[in-house]
Amino acid sequence: MPTKPLTRLRKICLALPEAHEVEAWGEPTFRVRKKLFAMFASASTHGQGRPAVWCKAGPGNQEIMVRGAPAKFFVPPYVGPSGWIGVWLDGAVDWVELTELLRDSYGLVAPKRIREQQKPRQKLSRTHPLTRVPDTDNSDHTVLNPPPRREIHERR
Repeated sequence: MPTKPLTRLRKICLALPEAHEVEAWGEPTFRVRKKLFAMFASASTHGQGRPAVWCKAGPGNQEIMVRGAPAKFFVPPYVGPSGWIGVWLDGAVDWVELTELLRDSYGLVAPKRIREQQKPRQKLSRTHPLTRVPDTDNSDHTVLNPPPRREIHERR
């Protein structure tokens, strides 16, 4: 039996340094130092009939993602005008891509000191998003496999 989307979402979000879950507006939200970086939207409450997650996105990413994959991404209500992205959690979910989106969202709101505590990013396995795979390009650092058709704004 496949894992429920909320269970997988919790595992990804709560693995980030100092991340915690708070119920707000009748739904689980994920925060770092009380700053919201992701929100689960159940099918019956905020999910417009489908389960989804909303997460903060870097400048310009929302438009690119929604235009590039409208069956996967959408502009969520309430926070959409602030650039947040919605990701549908029914059907075939790319959990590796979603993990990276959630890490990016976390990085946009986490204080610098906490971001610096994060381990360097490593490539994630496409078969299991929390399984690390070795970096084979012999670069000086290890990064996640970037998903196709998505701009990533690096934090320095």
